[in-house]
Amino acid sequence: EVQLVESGGGLVQPGGSLRLSCAASGFTFSSYAMTWVRQAPGKGLEWVSSIYSGGGITRYADSVKGRFTISRDNAKNTLYLQMNSLKPEDTAVYYCAKGLGLGGPRGQGTQVTVSS
Repeated sequence: EVQLVESGGGLVQPGGSLRLSCAASGFTFSSYAMTWVRQAPGKGLEWVSSIYSGGGITRYADSVKGRFTISRDNAKNTLYLQMNSLKPEDTAVYYCAKGLGLGGPRGQGTQVTVSS
């Protein structure tokens, strides 16, 4: 059974930073691309970033490019999202997902709130 557990969210001021983690189990983590998606209040799921299985290829939504960095540690079965220069519009529940795009299994999410 695929299990994905996100952590690291919280309340941060505009311009601040957070690092999200996603602990994966129940599948061969190193064989799959992984994705971060988010859902802001009252809005649909938004793709944020993806990383291919080896970690050498990454993709970002234009809204986060240059501010967020996705990475992974295949030895620890863990996915990360380093978020810098956070803006109020980054406020959302962040989910990690197996595979690419919006359709893969997701965790329960972690809340990120950017507010002064």
